[in-house]
Amino acid sequence: MVIDPQLLREQPDVIRRSQEARGASVGLVDDAIEADARRRAAITEFEKARAEQNAFGKTVAKAPKDEKQALVAQAQQLAARVKELSQAATDAEAAFDQVVGAIANPIVDGVPAGGEEDFVTLRTHGEPKSFDFEPRDHAELGELLGAIDIARGVKVSGSRFYFLKGIGARLELALMNMGLDLALAEGFTPLITPTLVRPEVMAGTGFLGAHADEIYYLPADDLYLTGTSEVALAGFHSDEILDLEGGPLRYAGWSTCYRREAGAAGKDNRGILRVHQFNKLEMFSYVLPEQAEAEHEALVGFQERMMQACELAYRVIDVAAGDLGQSAARKFDIEAWVPTQGAYRELTSTSNCTTFQARRLDIRTRTESGKTTPVATLNGTLATTRWIVAILETHQQADGSVVVPAALRPYLGGLEVLEPLS
Repeated sequence: MVIDPQLLREQPDVIRRSQEARGASVGLVDDAIEADARRRAAITEFEKARAEQNAFGKTVAKAPKDEKQALVAQAQQLAARVKELSQAATDAEAAFDQVVGAIANPIVDGVPAGGEEDFVTLRTHGEPKSFDFEPRDHAELGELLGAIDIARGVKVSGSRFYFLKGIGARLELALMNMGLDLALAEGFTPLITPTLVRPEVMAGTGFLGAHADEIYYLPADDLYLTGTSEVALAGFHSDEILDLEGGPLRYAGWSTCYRREAGAAGKDNRGILRVHQFNKLEMFSYVLPEQAEAEHEALVGFQERMMQACELAYRVIDVAAGDLGQSAARKFDIEAWVPTQGAYRELTSTSNCTTFQARRLDIRTRTESGKTTPVATLNGTLATTRWIVAILETHQQADGSVVVPAALRPYLGGLEVLEPLS
């Protein structure tokens, strides 16, 4: 079950409104209600027949020898009917799963309706950088500094690949380690995660829906390359019962990420803003459902601390429902100012997936009554390759050098300025 069945039966209008806000099919909700009724009827019929079969079996066992032969024939008929009804119940369950699996996670109250352009700006921080010289873009700066080698990336692997070289490689590691230190201070357990996962884990996190064409798949192994360590982090506790009495269970996953970026041809082709492979440090939290919104605010707070440490101008946006993706009930993006584009560009996302992923992956916690209930899951970027774009462009000087943000300097051996190669 991927959405709360009680919500579907008792408050279908909540799901209808969510689908409408997302620009998704509202009719799916009625289809799911009908499929649920058929599923429950089929299960009831099967269980009733099985109870009759069990009772009849006892009758046969007690019957006199001369009556048994006739009763055995009846028992065989009953067994055939039970088998038939069992298959009908299985088919009805599969039909229901297919319909309900197409319904996106119901959004949290307050999420703006609409598509990509209908986000709401929650707050801004810092002034967009202006220069008294013609600023260079990150690709040119990366070349001057010997930090990014795109030509050789393309030679080795094709378009949207690159090498981070010299100070570029060190800068990425510095960012990741600064993020890791923040995560450790906030109670996150670091994990270096697998980047190949099974189909059921990829599906469980909600990534095999509308954007499945953006995922690399290895058919010979039936494994998917992950576009974020969120996938492996969600699968880490699949089929488990967690103890969350002490508060959120937090992990920080460090991994390489792979995205086909299908359909994005011609967009952000220059540089390393939109690429097929990058590194990322991802926060992931397992929490009680009633604590999910507070944890969401905490995650975006950690991201803002990283942005401020990198001395970047940014805005925090509440992403509109139609731009959420299937598993997120709410998503906050942080977009940093990229000077040569004259625009804010997304550097981090943090999503509250409520119980959507946990229901698919069977991750539960025990209630006071001893019953189990699905947990909530949340995820958010804490550092990634893309940040180099905003850092280089924001902190550049007229001669092509780049001032290192003070908080990053200890992670670069005290280096204060990145100098162009002579």
